[in-house]
Amino acid sequence: MICLIPLFLFISLTILIEDGRPVFYRPQRGGFNDIPFKIFKFRTMVKNADQIGGGTTAMHDPRITKVGRILRKTKLDETANLINILCGNMSFIGPRPELLKYTSQYKGEEKIILTVRPGITDFSSIEFINLDEIVGSENADEKYEQYVLPQKNALRIKYAKTVSLATDCGIFFKTILKVLQKTYGYLFKKEHR
Repeated sequence: MICLIPLFLFISLTILIEDGRPVFYRPQRGGFNDIPFKIFKFRTMVKNADQIGGGTTAMHDPRITKVGRILRKTKLDETANLINILCGNMSFIGPRPELLKYTSQYKGEEKIILTVRPGITDFSSIEFINLDEIVGSENADEKYEQYVLPQKNALRIKYAKTVSLATDCGIFFKTILKVLQKTYGYLFKKEHR
């Protein structure tokens, strides 16, 4: 965290210059043992974006700021999750924490997801690294709920059933590789713009 302070300050400053406060976006998520917590993410959308649109970010979503677009494409907005790790409500690897409106609907086998501490990355984070492109630009929430959420939950269940150091190491290195590929493609090949 100490090494990342300069990066955090730079990101915070760019957000402040473009769109003012707040720097962080702190929505509630379903946590370990079904205890809600507020996640830390660098804010990538305009203020009060939740009131303007849905919970799923569509492709070319007009709520995303210029700085926010870069942060999202490089996954730098997620680095603020490290604060949650220090607070003890997240870990590096674990099921990506979901909106309360979805976790409250977990039933049957899905409940196992909440028996594992949520993390910055998991199988579903790797599979759906380009979520905005998958849900497209129209009816993003509907597409997410109908097509993506069941698949993400299946991958979260898979993680909860196979928790191990080997699983975590594999996910960690696959995530690093995917993020580097995505960042390189965005910055140098101008992909996904």
